[in-house]
Amino acid sequence: MNTPNRPDVTDWANDFDPYHEEYLTDPYPIWKDIRESGCPIAHTDRFNGVYLPTKHEDISAIAHDTENFSSKSVIISDVRVEDLGSFSSPPITSDPPDHQDHRRVLLPAFSAKAIEKWLPITRDICNELLDEFAENGSCDASESYAKHIPVKVIARMIGIPEKDGDMFRRWVYELLEAGPTDVKLATKATSEVFEYFGTFIESRRNDPRDDILTYLLEADMNGKPLDDRQISGGLFLLLLAGIDTTWGTIGSSILHLSQNSEDRHRLVNDPEAMDTAVEEFLRFYSPVSMARVVTNEVEISGTTLCPGQRVMLPFASANRDPDFLADAEEFQISREVNRHSAFGLGIHRCLGSNLARMEIKVALEEWLKRVPEFELTDSNKVTWAGGPVRGPRSIPLTWETSQDTAVKRNSASAEST
Repeated sequence: MNTPNRPDVTDWANDFDPYHEEYLTDPYPIWKDIRESGCPIAHTDRFNGVYLPTKHEDISAIAHDTENFSSKSVIISDVRVEDLGSFSSPPITSDPPDHQDHRRVLLPAFSAKAIEKWLPITRDICNELLDEFAENGSCDASESYAKHIPVKVIARMIGIPEKDGDMFRRWVYELLEAGPTDVKLATKATSEVFEYFGTFIESRRNDPRDDILTYLLEADMNGKPLDDRQISGGLFLLLLAGIDTTWGTIGSSILHLSQNSEDRHRLVNDPEAMDTAVEEFLRFYSPVSMARVVTNEVEISGTTLCPGQRVMLPFASANRDPDFLADAEEFQISREVNRHSAFGLGIHRCLGSNLARMEIKVALEEWLKRVPEFELTDSNKVTWAGGPVRGPRSIPLTWETSQDTAVKRNSASAEST
């Protein structure tokens, strides 16, 4: 099935579409076919020209090459590179030398030590959510659980109201899912985000708190305070990147466990295996595909990449390249050596990786404590978000509650008498 008003794809190597329904639902066979075709870099004239490398070696080479590839456009969209204007969300859209300065400002707020204090808070958030449905015997794990955790955590970290969560998720949809093919919608959403943060910046100057917004107001870059545009751009990045990527990975992990009882039982019976499992969930279901802009003509794996066009970097494809990792197409919950690129490669490797790992681990730990046995009710009802961040948006599950178990036990006892 194709998405409405999008031309169908008959040749993925020469006319791929990252927003096509087939790609959104299951891109892995597409990447595998391209990777094994003898020409591992696909191309399309859609979106004003985009290249799609599929091998780890090529994706890594491009991600590390800041001389020939720019980060000024990290999303594949209908907007031409020359029409991007002055919008920026540093450090993700910054190139050297500015990139390092922007990243250095944010790093302390996301160090391993800084994230420690959010662990008990995240655990409380997960249990508050589970209280709402754990004894119901069914839920949509994305709708009732996965989508709320990163919103609540990042809102508290930044210092903005959790009650605005629905608005944050709407912005995620409008900017990352619908926006790439609807420029007016993306422009409108971007204006709303910057206006929203502008209000909080002004009020927080007179009311400092223990949050990232206050931290940015008090920070400096090269001896100068950040201006409002820089602060808003940084918060814009933290809000969007902090929600969708973790939402997708928590959802993919729960979906996997609903269909793989052996892995589920392993984690229920051996909680110490969770750290290794989280890395494999990240590797196998890596949600992010970032874009770069070709700035100089360069040849990669026999393909000449032309300046002015974009390159899409599907890190999930890199993680499933058998030339990089043995048994890469196989999920191994106990995989010990796991140098995955779920958090990206090069200078733009995700600065929120410590936070994401913590949220994913806690979300799975608390879920399995409360709902150790569950299964997917209908695989045809699983839906996926696509674009730069891929993750399940609907995961219908069912399980026996303690009440169900008691009823069955009583019934069996009555029959025996």
